[in-house]
Amino acid sequence: MANVTFRHTIEAQEGVYEPIPEFVHPEVQALLRRRGIEQLYSHQAAALRAVQAGENVVVVTPTASGKTLCYNLPVLQTLLADEEARALYLFPTKALAQDQVAELMAWSDELGGKIKTYTYDGDTPGDARIAIRAAGSIVVTNPDMLHSGI
Repeated sequence: MANVTFRHTIEAQEGVYEPIPEFVHPEVQALLRRRGIEQLYSHQAAALRAVQAGENVVVVTPTASGKTLCYNLPVLQTLLADEEARALYLFPTKALAQDQVAELMAWSDELGGKIKTYTYDGDTPGDARIAIRAAGSIVVTNPDMLHSGI
């Protein structure tokens, strides 16, 4: 650390919570509550309101601070409201994508299988790729596959 010219430590802060907005789809509200989520972090609620208003959103928060809900909640909202809607999730690594798919599949199971989530990567069989592109509510992929396969 001989070359460090400045150092500043920001102390940890308690999370700031807000109620789940009333416009959140009842099935999504129930899903959150079954998972013990009675409130959202303020940045999650703000992101959800912004997306609901048609605004673009960028969320920058530390690891494990709830960023995933900032995009999953609006996507679930849309998919439950519109059967024709689709979402493309793009992750830089296969490991991160697999973590997200596992979570999304668990949520889909809790929602009665209404939302079809698929991985679309180099290990996806060729015959499955066409079906996934046609039927996936959420397709999770990476930059390589986006470039070469979708």
